[in-house]
Amino acid sequence: MSEATKLATAAAAGDPRTGLRAVAALRRLLEQLEATQVASARSLGWSWQEIADVLGVSRQAVHKKHSSRRGVLGGRTDREA
Repeated sequence: MSEATKLATAAAAGDPRTGLRAVAALRRLLEQLEATQVASARSLGWSWQEIADVLGVSRQAVHKKHSSRRGVLGGRTDREA
């Protein structure tokens, strides 16, 4: 059973303390996965708008969240933001 599966199971626990801890851990995992995929997309030349469209958020939101992370700009200029 993967760690994510274990966390998802724990998130449905009857004990709120266990469930909330699992939800927090899942949130951290999702943030890490999103950052990894955004960095990958940027390195492949995706625009902030393309990434935002896939994530279902605004271009400004995704740029604000991820542009300051090291390596995410992928050589592109901030003027695209």
